[in-house]
Amino acid sequence: MAVATQSLEELCINSIRFLAIDAVEKAKSGHPGLPMGAAPMAFVLWDRFMRYNPKNPKWFNRDRFVLSAGHGSMLLYALLHLTGFDSVSIEDIKQFRQWESKTPGHPENFMTEGVEVTTGPLGQGIANAVGLAMAEAHLAAKFNKPDAKIVDHYTYVILGDGCNMEGISGEACSFAGHLGLGKLIALYDDNHISIDGSTDVAFTEDVSKRFEAYGWHVLHVKDGNKDLAAIEKAIAEAKSVTDKPTMIKVTTTIGYGSPNKQNTAGIHGAALGGDEVTLTRNNLEWTYEPFVLPEDAKNHMGKAVERGANYEAEWKKTFGDYKAKYAEEAALFERFISGKLPDGWDKVLPTYTPEDKGLPTRKHSENCLNKIAKVLPELIGGSADLTHSNLTEIKGTGDFQKGQYQNPNIHFGVREHAMGAICNGIALHQSGLIPYGATFLIFTDYMRAAIRLSALSQAGSIWVMTHDSIGQGEDGPTHQPIETLASLRAIPSLTVIRPADGNECSGAYKVAIENSKENAPTLLAFTRQNVPNLAGTSIEGVTKGAYTVVDSQGTPELILIGTGSELSLCVTAAEKLTSEGKKVRVVSMPSWELFEAQDAAYKESVLPKSVTKRVSVEAAASFGWHKYVGMEGDCVCIDRFGASAPGNVCLEKFGFSVENVLATAKKVLG
Repeated sequence: MAVATQSLEELCINSIRFLAIDAVEKAKSGHPGLPMGAAPMAFVLWDRFMRYNPKNPKWFNRDRFVLSAGHGSMLLYALLHLTGFDSVSIEDIKQFRQWESKTPGHPENFMTEGVEVTTGPLGQGIANAVGLAMAEAHLAAKFNKPDAKIVDHYTYVILGDGCNMEGISGEACSFAGHLGLGKLIALYDDNHISIDGSTDVAFTEDVSKRFEAYGWHVLHVKDGNKDLAAIEKAIAEAKSVTDKPTMIKVTTTIGYGSPNKQNTAGIHGAALGGDEVTLTRNNLEWTYEPFVLPEDAKNHMGKAVERGANYEAEWKKTFGDYKAKYAEEAALFERFISGKLPDGWDKVLPTYTPEDKGLPTRKHSENCLNKIAKVLPELIGGSADLTHSNLTEIKGTGDFQKGQYQNPNIHFGVREHAMGAICNGIALHQSGLIPYGATFLIFTDYMRAAIRLSALSQAGSIWVMTHDSIGQGEDGPTHQPIETLASLRAIPSLTVIRPADGNECSGAYKVAIENSKENAPTLLAFTRQNVPNLAGTSIEGVTKGAYTVVDSQGTPELILIGTGSELSLCVTAAEKLTSEGKKVRVVSMPSWELFEAQDAAYKESVLPKSVTKRVSVEAAASFGWHKYVGMEGDCVCIDRFGASAPGNVCLEKFGFSVENVLATAKKVLG
């Protein structure tokens, strides 16, 4: 039985703490310190402010919660369990960090209902939250009416010292302050401990002043361990500030309640140990066995189920009234949140013949984006300060700025890393928005963590990357990607497409848009330089990943495989080889991943095993191509850094010419 001196709030807070302690202890692995220290702020937030429906975790107008300090995942699992989410049972908590459990070491949105985004790499979560808040602001501006608010929810975050040390949080929070995202509220677990010990060894800046400089409203709760009234007052004040995001610094004690380990690095990332667990139970007057909770706490926090049902019912009534008055807008909103595409949307994608003027594929990309935007108003995105190089502006519309959230063009500034995580947040808002983020292909290195997480967390972001090779030219080797494509192709569940001409660009966007609606990311790589429109290319071919563009009379004796701007070299070389009596097939291979998804019969029809003489041509590293060219084939590739010179000179000097393709082909043929 509970000790009489414990209030109902203390019972609830200690229930959160001991679920974390017991789960970590059973797993002999985990991070109990943050849940123990942050339990009071989390309890106040979830019990007194957040609007959500535990029995319908995907109810559209719910408040979003992000645990940016994802190592403290047991805090979130305890909250989900106590508030009645079916996704986290007590048995699930007992399986913390075990094989295929719903309670993995860091929160994963695709594993556990109620988890909005996948967090783990520190700082990603707060940046995702900026994207979630931007999605809410955009949809509210697009759909709300003076007499009907159908989009009206907050994004709450708990982040830690580690999140604030990571550079991505600075990028994202600077941008959030610029945009004045008033419905973004971050609670900073200010416990002064990281893995190396006291944060004083590396982190002594005034975080509050930093956030003030970003344009945030900043508050401080000095006693986050016990002063629930101060926490409640701060969150209420944050909600009253509508023109800027709020950061509430909540000073806590990591591992609160542990007599010997609280306020030490020892409790950050390791189980307390049996003796210390016993001492902690005694110290906090917790008389319950492991994984056993007081009925009073369960009953109180379980009231979230009834509240949530009422919240959703109220919203449904509001939406019903909205639909009666604004049928057209309501129909579009319903299509958005259904995740469905309108029938025939892809008919707007342009097609080309060889007589059409050759353009850079980045220009074809711009044409596709602007055609698509006319039929898919859910398209939203922009560039990391390279709009007029990436050609990513949706023309005839405005910029997404403070007070102009209805506009689709986002200027991310020179913030590639934050751009990636923000796009993921927009995608994971689950409102049907299709986000895209653009920069030079080489700068995917700055946003690689976010691109990887888009694939891991099933976020339908579209990555628009231009200047895709040494053809980038005069900016030189710092700006010319070499190994970049290979490294991106190595990311599981990421579709990488390098189109060769206008038709293939349209095919690439068809795949990317459809992938987005299936919660999968796509990376598109486009040229700076002009490329000709080729006979035989097609939208449908791109969807297969690889296909025959030029075929021989009879079984080929040589296959030339090209991607992007180098496909035209293969076509011209094949014409010359054919005139010399050789039987040559040209295969366009814009996407390894799409090709590998085809059945064996199709793959054999394109690249017959009997044809062992093959040459791949791509202005990038040879890494990975030997799978397709085999022991008897060769690669026209580049395995060194580039050089500063005009793009056409770089391509010629590094062997990307018809003459070198011919020479390599003849060498392979023997």
